[in-house]
Amino acid sequence: MDIGVLLPTGSAQWGPADNPRDLVAFGRRAERAGFSSLFVNDTLIGPRIEALTMLAALAPATETVTLGTAALLPHLRRPVQAAQSLASVDLLSEGRLVVTVGAGFPGRFGRPLYALSELPWAGRFARLDETVALWRAVWDGAASFHGTFLRFDGIPAMTRPHQAGGPPVWLGGATPTALSRTGHSYDGWLPYPPDPGDYASGLRAVRAAAAEAGRATEDVTPALFVSVRVDDDAERGRRAMDAYARATYGMPLKDLEKIQAVVTGSADQVLERLEQYAAAGAQHVVVRLGAPDLHAQHEQLDRVAGLLPALRAEPPDKP
Repeated sequence: MDIGVLLPTGSAQWGPADNPRDLVAFGRRAERAGFSSLFVNDTLIGPRIEALTMLAALAPATETVTLGTAALLPHLRRPVQAAQSLASVDLLSEGRLVVTVGAGFPGRFGRPLYALSELPWAGRFARLDETVALWRAVWDGAASFHGTFLRFDGIPAMTRPHQAGGPPVWLGGATPTALSRTGHSYDGWLPYPPDPGDYASGLRAVRAAAAEAGRATEDVTPALFVSVRVDDDAERGRRAMDAYARATYGMPLKDLEKIQAVVTGSADQVLERLEQYAAAGAQHVVVRLGAPDLHAQHEQLDRVAGLLPALRAEPPDKP
């Protein structure tokens, strides 16, 4: 199993004394600690370091870790310009980029961002799929693209990515339609279901759709996004994660746990829960550390790093 970490690029995870420039050092420390990947998220809600800017800074500062988005919101960017930016990050990292995309959430994380981008909320999933198809065409050197939403002629020669055909593109989402779209068209799946059983059933649906499209099982990387806090005092850990949930999402932990994978407890308890997701089929886990500032993020990084040898061992038998 590959274990990655989400960098705390938003101000909700910065203390008053924190310097955002230290995020690059945080990424280097995670790489030295043995994490397989560094991911960043993407939104206009709350001050944060823009996702592709952060990855561009990490590319020359790291050597081996995968660099990824979790998840990039293409509607916030002009589609051809985004293809150029992603290809540039892939070049700077020498082919270490993975791009997870999403269409946004209902509520303040979704519709208002479409309004700011002057795009309609309706048809957002089809537009997302078409944007990814445009990127892939541009990365392959296409001079034109004719879709339902996007139509371009005379596309000039663009920056070609390091990876042939462009970086892998994963989809975040777990609705039946998203599972089908992932299996048919995407290179990976990055959901966050609270129940490992739901992860297992979703992965079966993704693989069935892939087989229907004539694709092999290994064509789609099964990944997981999960918030984690390791704390020997269970009640203290839940209080800290509750504060994190309120600062990040404006909701208490008990509500966040209904919609996202959240794991708190001792090292053994966290390990047991993550192993359940591994048994359900997850092969690349992106961990968001439940900590309120960079100092606490470093502490949690070390605690999760202590679990890496066990998580990378042979996974338990799948049910």
